[in-house]
Amino acid sequence: MRLLKKFIVCITACAVMVPFSIVYSPAVNAADDNGSELTEETTSFYNYWKNKYVVKNPYVTDEEQYYVFYGEKTYEQAKDTVEVTVSEAHGYGMLIAASMAGYDSEAKALFDGMYRFYRAHLSSIGPNLMSWQQSDTGSAIVESSPDSDSATDGDMDIAYALLMADSIWGSEGEINYRQAAIDVINDIMTYEVNKEDWILQLGDWAYWSEPGDQYYSATRASDFIVQYMPVFAKATGDNRWMNVYNSTYDIINSITAEYQTGILPDFIVKDSASEKFIPAPANYLESEYDGFYYYNSCRTPWRISMDYLINGNEDAKNFANTINSFIIKSTGGDPWNIVAGYKPDGTPIENYDDLCFSAPFLVSAGCSDNDEWHSELRDLVVNYGDDVYFGDTIKMLCLIVDDGCWIVPDSKGIKPEIIGDVNVDEQFSVADLIMLQKWVVGVGDITDINAADADKNGSVNIFDLSILKDLLFF
Repeated sequence: MRLLKKFIVCITACAVMVPFSIVYSPAVNAADDNGSELTEETTSFYNYWKNKYVVKNPYVTDEEQYYVFYGEKTYEQAKDTVEVTVSEAHGYGMLIAASMAGYDSEAKALFDGMYRFYRAHLSSIGPNLMSWQQSDTGSAIVESSPDSDSATDGDMDIAYALLMADSIWGSEGEINYRQAAIDVINDIMTYEVNKEDWILQLGDWAYWSEPGDQYYSATRASDFIVQYMPVFAKATGDNRWMNVYNSTYDIINSITAEYQTGILPDFIVKDSASEKFIPAPANYLESEYDGFYYYNSCRTPWRISMDYLINGNEDAKNFANTINSFIIKSTGGDPWNIVAGYKPDGTPIENYDDLCFSAPFLVSAGCSDNDEWHSELRDLVVNYGDDVYFGDTIKMLCLIVDDGCWIVPDSKGIKPEIIGDVNVDEQFSVADLIMLQKWVVGVGDITDINAADADKNGSVNIFDLSILKDLLFF
């Protein structure tokens, strides 16, 4: 387990009723006391990536704003309004800027400029979520659609990057990174989580869907950024993130067990008859390949495997082992034979390679002891040659992880929630039950209503009082 050995392991005590331990790696960048450092290959590629894709907003003069260019043409080249970035790209950019803080003296300025750009382009639904796409009109960067709704993965990356920033630079300056992160995380929970199935929905636009609607119980495998979820739970004190964590693994484990490939489809829906989560039908949202492993799910070997490398999750390890075994067998051990798409059973759907499909396997390979496979993947990723935004940016992130330099926000300044501590005296006692009982019958006030919501269903009543009595006395 080559990569796991590169992370410093530090177990952090958990709050009451949080059934997990977070394995933290301290903030590490160009070099740190844990022995991990960014390789010259990674820093060299970062210089290339930064120069090619990080763009200063030319139309804003009262502050600096930066975004990650993801398009094929600039406004000058297109001679017309053109899409230039999306929240996914922006989240990636913020993760990369924070990760390179120990190497690049401009990293904080870039990160803060990206934060300002994000705040200038908010969703019309979730007040702290980012509108999913922006266009250059030749006089301003504006939302591409009047709906200006969000995409879940971009919001998750922005939130995590803000926690990274707090870990590196602190939150006492111009930007309160930690509070900003908590605001985003809370909005993700409010607007992008289905609280019946406890799954991540496709964006805040699905907030308006209802049980039985085709998008209500739909999810996107590329949003399964499971490593973040325990961090979000701890940062906010919202244990519902562990419901999402566990439900996400239920889906991962079910599909992995059924097909024995580790291949997850781009979109996953809940079958109304069996109530199982299954691959979406063709043309469900984007293309005829919506039920296949395509340009969304290509990121899952990176996204899910991270949870083993950082948190030691055994389900993530099983996923990584399964998809590693499949891809080694299907390519004959030659990573250059990885193709751009597969059916869930492993049948190829394309006959060409693409960096955005190959690079994520570098992270899943880090979960195994197959050093030869890992080395060949690393050679492919480093020497792939010119590519576009998507492949280059995923490569950048996977190289940071492969160098052992992924930042896991520390617990500085986080006060774990104590379930039942309704009077906020930092302990759960009979005094809390008395306060809650009076509140339930309408003869008293309560200091922290969130701490009283024992079943985390968004309301507080006699059932929560009963649960808390059992917790205290039995």
